[in-house]
Amino acid sequence: MESSLNIQKIVKPSFAVIGIEGSTDDGEGFIPMLWSDANAHFDEVSPVASRDENGALLGIWGAMSDETRSFLPWTDGFSHGLYLAGVECPIDAEAPDGWTKWVLPGYEYLVVRNDRADAFARAVEYLRESQMKLVGAVHDFTDPKTQQGYLYFPIRALEGDVAYGNE
Repeated sequence: MESSLNIQKIVKPSFAVIGIEGSTDDGEGFIPMLWSDANAHFDEVSPVASRDENGALLGIWGAMSDETRSFLPWTDGFSHGLYLAGVECPIDAEAPDGWTKWVLPGYEYLVVRNDRADAFARAVEYLRESQMKLVGAVHDFTDPKTQQGYLYFPIRALEGDVAYGNE
């Protein structure tokens, strides 16, 4: 199953995402509404976005957390939690008014290409079959250079690398 899922393992130290926050309590379709709001006001956060040496954005993130903002997986069968539609930023970046900053913990991730409707369910099944434990919330990542989407499944917390919580 691994090859059909196109899984990679990567280590990513703690990083910040500044975006528009919402909750599953906001109702059906809340995630597309968050993205619409974030995209419409991207010019407000663009100055603090992390960029590569050529000025390209490093990452667009749909960061997720349980409702305690502890970056644990969504509860109730991955159906209840918080979502932050935003852009990767330096940890010390200031969130503009109306935006929310999360500093995500560092993890080793299984990264799965999100190019099929069942990518999430198949990756959860792969984790179970491989006896790997999900140690944090799964995040959506879009590579700004290719527009390809990926799912980041945290499987190991980095020693000494903890989240700073919500600011």
